[in-house]
Amino acid sequence: MAMSHDRGRRVKPPLDAQALQQAALSYAGRYATTRAKLASYLVRKVRERGWSEPQPPPIEALVERMATLGYVDDRAFANARAGALTRRGYGLRRVGEALRAAGIGEEDGAEARETAEENAWDAALRFAERRKLGPFAAAEADRPAREKAYAAMLRAGHPPALVRRILAARPGEIPLADTC
Repeated sequence: MAMSHDRGRRVKPPLDAQALQQAALSYAGRYATTRAKLASYLVRKVRERGWSEPQPPPIEALVERMATLGYVDDRAFANARAGALTRRGYGLRRVGEALRAAGIGEEDGAEARETAEENAWDAALRFAERRKLGPFAAAEADRPAREKAYAAMLRAGHPPALVRRILAARPGEIPLADTC
């Protein structure tokens, strides 16, 4: 029996329960993922290839099974993502946005947000250092450069008071975190 072809490519048959489970295992094995991202992936696969069985695809049950087996862990994903963003110098607001975009719930993301908040000062300094802003600049910035730096740090998710404090420092004078 010949497979149909679409522009020279082999068209894959519709998914069944076993193929859907294999797709979930393959995806979870390749990528650090969340329940929401895995569910979205499986929905997309079913939409692309179709479903061959009379009952609806058991996507939610399959996602829960992957989580129960430990293949998907939203809390661990949240902690890893928040840690990576904080190490790169991003603030709490950006961490929160990334967790929401990944489908992390409040409960699973609470520890990650708390850690990002505790490390806010260090993350802001890291961002300023990477971008050579404030105390890490080669020379005192003029007003347009300060405004541009201020906007960049706000976009990176840092709170305005913390940004003002860091950018107010002269080149070479790294402020201490005592009041933030």
